[in-house]
Amino acid sequence: MIASFNRLFDQTKPAFVQERTFERARTLAMSSLVGLGRRTVSGMLCASAQQFTDWSAAYRLFEQQRFDAKALFAPIRREVVERLGPEEPLVVMMDDTLMRKRGRKIHGTGWKRDPLGPAFCKNFVWGQRFLQVSAALPDPATVGLARGIPIDMTHAPSPAKPGKKASEEAWKEYRVQQQAMKVSSVGAERITELREQLDRDDAGRRLIISVDGGFTNRTVFRNLPHNTVAIGRIRKDAKLFLPPADGSIPRRGRRRWYGASLPTPEQIRQDAAIPWETVTAFAAGKTHSFEVKTVAPVRWLGTGATDVRVVVVRPLAYRPRKGAHLLYRNPAYLLCTDPNLPLDSLLQSYLWRWEVELNFRDEKTVMGVGEAQVRNKAAVEAVPAFIVAAYAFLLLAGTENNKSELLLPKPKWRATASPGRLSTASMIGMFRSQLWGKAMGVNLRDFVDKKTAGTKSVLFDKSLSSAVCYAFR
Repeated sequence: MIASFNRLFDQTKPAFVQERTFERARTLAMSSLVGLGRRTVSGMLCASAQQFTDWSAAYRLFEQQRFDAKALFAPIRREVVERLGPEEPLVVMMDDTLMRKRGRKIHGTGWKRDPLGPAFCKNFVWGQRFLQVSAALPDPATVGLARGIPIDMTHAPSPAKPGKKASEEAWKEYRVQQQAMKVSSVGAERITELREQLDRDDAGRRLIISVDGGFTNRTVFRNLPHNTVAIGRIRKDAKLFLPPADGSIPRRGRRRWYGASLPTPEQIRQDAAIPWETVTAFAAGKTHSFEVKTVAPVRWLGTGATDVRVVVVRPLAYRPRKGAHLLYRNPAYLLCTDPNLPLDSLLQSYLWRWEVELNFRDEKTVMGVGEAQVRNKAAVEAVPAFIVAAYAFLLLAGTENNKSELLLPKPKWRATASPGRLSTASMIGMFRSQLWGKAMGVNLRDFVDKKTAGTKSVLFDKSLSSAVCYAFR
């Protein structure tokens, strides 16, 4: 696993100005994965035994823009594309996330709506907003199973609001910045740049973007580049129209974009005249049979003159426990900019969107993204992107070496059956044991004492290897 990580990280040399800067970044990237404490810059230095040397070079790496964050993700994107089939599209998921902060002078911080607050009360927290794009890497062993690999991480702050005594020109500039810096505008820019990067690597590769309702708007859907398909979630009361008839083009005035009105997505779901279709897709660890209704081609206000497809997904039934009443999840209303995309591909691409949420969970709880105590603009943007890139290299190295013989022996209370895929904590345990096992003089597979413990007091003189290799599991 160490060799796979180094092979992938070696491809990031063009992102660094000097060789020594590149090697320093490699050391810090490994430290961010195996460190046992907080993922601050000083924590990464302590994990690599640099706490008694000059620490300023590590801070200058981030504060003085010694590397290109966008070029750091280029090898990750190319590796994902190389593992896809020749005719397989690149499916990516885009979403924004909030990183809570406490300092009032940190660049890009502000009052943001708390996504974890209750629905009946809108709470606000102080934090930063980042936009991430993750690519779906299908599992060759299980049809429909995929893992999200981060391929882009961008800081998306809001503009500073002028004071009460600001001039009218300052307010005009503020309104212009509001439109340019809103998260949907940043998302449209990232999609365009991703399409350009993909054209340089593999021009014929199709790009499918899966987003939630926050990005299903005209800012994103009316600015899609060529050979790109967007799938998003729309409101149940969205206004839909038929394409205009050929004879309805007026002799004078602008060309019509919309024809007769159609029922809303909720009315389509309740319409008995529209039949349900069964589509198979993978979600929540197994293959499900979904019932959907679809209407195509239609027009929507957010897409203008582009024909789209509307898909209504019937809610799945479930029981919270054995013997409980049958409950139902909420229905989903999807919109796709390609009316000819097969329903199974459309639904599976949208269901993979949950992978970006899993990336956020691992990045915040396991990798400690957002814990670094930096303030200036360059460091605020560079440190989270650097740790997320290290996390992406770990996922690629772990999926390349997904073999049971590389795993640590399982604790006695764990199930013996192998999981569907390795967790991030398991990959970090593998990485940590391979990196530190030789230094501790421990056999990576046979360091566990399998003898039954007696009634004597517990001794800790030989428990260092176990404590280190099984930390945070």
